[in-house]
Amino acid sequence: MTNLQERMGGERRRMRAVRLKLSAAIAQSTSGKTDWAPFYVAVGDYMEASMGRLHAQDIKMGDMIREKAATVDDNLNKALSTMAKRLIGLEQRLKRMLAARDSLRSSVAADLSEFENAARELTEYILGNLGKGGLGHDGGGLNSLAAKLFSPEDWEYMANITDEEMAREVELFEKVDATTPPDLELPPAD
Repeated sequence: MTNLQERMGGERRRMRAVRLKLSAAIAQSTSGKTDWAPFYVAVGDYMEASMGRLHAQDIKMGDMIREKAATVDDNLNKALSTMAKRLIGLEQRLKRMLAARDSLRSSVAADLSEFENAARELTEYILGNLGKGGLGHDGGGLNSLAAKLFSPEDWEYMANITDEEMAREVELFEKVDATTPPDLELPPAD
């Protein structure tokens, strides 16, 4: 078994890869190609599971920082508040995309554009508010503070990554890969 940092790093790399594929897909647009629907459904399934876990981790990190910080001053409160607002915005956009994904399961042709619109809003929000890497949110130094405050056991508790969850995340990622349309034009790797 890999260590926690490797597991978390792998999960975040896979999340970024899915986000990049999704961004490329919505930039290219299906133009009504219903054969892309399984890919969009797989992306939605992956994002629901992975982002749900990352969201829970971020909330737990904020709570743990409040508990462990020697002083909770205005700067820390502002950083935690900013993170909370960003997470709420992310959750709202994710819910919209997941509703569109659910519609795709039953009415493909009519809902491709709705899914693409919701996915565009989500990916733009991620890039604009949570960092180029995808889910970083360290505008207020929270990750740096957590690195100072947390023991290895704290990180394990916060991450709460079980072997079953990791296997499920990898399975969903592989489904995204398996359903990636052959005509999807991906940007060069950076």
